[in-house]
Amino acid sequence: MPRSKTPQTRRARDGGRADGSTGVYDASQITVLEGLEAVRRRPAMYIGSTGPRGLHHLLWEVVDNSVDEAMAGHATRIEIFLMADGGVRVTDNGRGIPVDTHAKTKESALTTVLTTLHAGGKFDSGAYTVSGGLHGVGVSVVNALSRQLDVEVVRDGHRWTQSFARGKSLGKVKMGKEAKRTGTTISYWHDPEIFEDEITYSFETVLARMRELAFLNRGLEIVLTDERDASQEPVRLHYSGGIVDFVKHLNSHRDPIHPHIIDIAEKGKEAELDLAMQWNVEYAETVLTFANNINTHEGGTHEEGFRKALTRAINDFAKSKGLLKEKETEVGLQGEDVREGLTAVVSVRVRQPQFEGQTKTKLGNTEIRSFVEVAINKALPEWLEKHPGEGRAIVEKCLLAARARVAARQARELTRRKSLLESGGLPGKLSDCSSRDASECELFIVEGDSAAGPAKQARDSRYQAILPIRGKIINVEKARLTKVLENKEIQALISAIGTNIGDEFDIGKARYHKIILLTDADVDGAHIRTLLLTFLFRHMQQLVDEGHVYIAQPPLFRVGTGKDAEYLRDDAALDAYTKARGNRKAMISRFKGLGEMNATELWDTTMDPTRRVLNKIEIDDEGIAMDRFGVLMGDDVESRRKFIQRYAKEVRFLDF
Repeated sequence: MPRSKTPQTRRARDGGRADGSTGVYDASQITVLEGLEAVRRRPAMYIGSTGPRGLHHLLWEVVDNSVDEAMAGHATRIEIFLMADGGVRVTDNGRGIPVDTHAKTKESALTTVLTTLHAGGKFDSGAYTVSGGLHGVGVSVVNALSRQLDVEVVRDGHRWTQSFARGKSLGKVKMGKEAKRTGTTISYWHDPEIFEDEITYSFETVLARMRELAFLNRGLEIVLTDERDASQEPVRLHYSGGIVDFVKHLNSHRDPIHPHIIDIAEKGKEAELDLAMQWNVEYAETVLTFANNINTHEGGTHEEGFRKALTRAINDFAKSKGLLKEKETEVGLQGEDVREGLTAVVSVRVRQPQFEGQTKTKLGNTEIRSFVEVAINKALPEWLEKHPGEGRAIVEKCLLAARARVAARQARELTRRKSLLESGGLPGKLSDCSSRDASECELFIVEGDSAAGPAKQARDSRYQAILPIRGKIINVEKARLTKVLENKEIQALISAIGTNIGDEFDIGKARYHKIILLTDADVDGAHIRTLLLTFLFRHMQQLVDEGHVYIAQPPLFRVGTGKDAEYLRDDAALDAYTKARGNRKAMISRFKGLGEMNATELWDTTMDPTRRVLNKIEIDDEGIAMDRFGVLMGDDVESRRKFIQRYAKEVRFLDF
């Protein structure tokens, strides 16, 4: 039976350590990195990765500077060009980066901003009232990780230019021709020494982010041009309705239960709130929160204030109109009842935001909680009184959710009681691993008993567990929690993973730190994988957020036999293999399913950590992810048909 092999550490022959060090540790071993060298040495610390996500992060940093100019009231238009040679050009009509001499560095402020970490106009509220890029590392990091960067500034009556290579200036700032307008243009080409081979910008990813920024900044015009594709027309993004248009966009493939979108805006001395929301007939909650244009997908104090005020306002309205039964009046509607089928965008702008960590995914300002809560407690009851018919429709939706919640709780209790009757509280069909160290344990969710057979034989039982799923699980996008919990396969998943779901979810109880979806490399396998991903995203999203969910990549073809056999993932790999061989024939076998592979083949190609390929599921943009699941798994057939037609020839851009 195949097993993973742990390499043994060997001592070096010269008496040193296996890694080549001598073990000496004194002042000579301390390295001091100058300037932007630290960025080039450890790029992932600043942009997350050197893959596609990190590449796109470079663009976000440059664009965010232009958006900050718009937030400050100095820019109205941003243009982004994805150039044919792989470079990117971003131009705005803001004030232009200052070019005069900086008092401390004795260099042009333009040079200082582009070559010095923590240098920018966002640390002092004099330059920007609110901004997204608060750490001052953005554009200097882009410069450090670019083989070439050119900047042109128009201000003070002239054009000013400067060029850089891998973070170092190629000369002083040059003053050019006279000019009346103002603005900044940055063109850069990422460094192939830093980034993975052949990665490129995704037009769809860039478009989605730019659309989001246009929604969040009412009146800002963003134009995206892809010069790599002559057939792609420039896309102009401009939304006079701001986040109201954002909610319309998010609900475009859903059926709202009330026609008017609730729009609340409040301005204070230290913060501003924009809130738009609308309920629809579906069951999933889509609440996106932002602070200074940053998607705070982990929430924070603004989301806490929103949730508390929303629940209170709906309960007060329901009670005042006598819409709750006697028992329901005593308990009231819970937060999860109120948010079922809700689509909302909560955007705050804070003068001095406090984000948790460099990733800026959670807002920590305690005063924002009460600011948001007070604003909603004032405005939402007024809206409900002005629209009593729509208010009643909202409450009826919430009441249905509350009654379903009670039934779901009873179903959970039944599931819990059943699990206690099983050994260790785990599903009987789970072939568990012997290790109890979750950090090393892996759970393979496989497609049926036919795949489970070879998977059980192939696995390393010390740290690899196998859970077969029979058929296609329920589509959680179109079902209330009651129905979801009645599904035996869902029950098995919840019990095996150990975290529970919903308000009872606890990431600390996860029994495995790798949840690996292993399905057949065909259409049915892709559908099952998508159903599983939908469940994990909607009910165990923190597992995805923290990088615990993966997709295995089993081969679709075997070429040759015996020890000389090669395994190919898909049709594209087979085409490339065939072309490379020319006229030479080869024995080609297609796997109809994982059940056709023997244990050795499955281990060698898909389960062996030293040779397998796993795709980690990552959420770059929560709004895009919610919209994607809604289109693919929701009730709007027409939206799904258009989506399939659009991506039929480019299905490689989909993660599932």
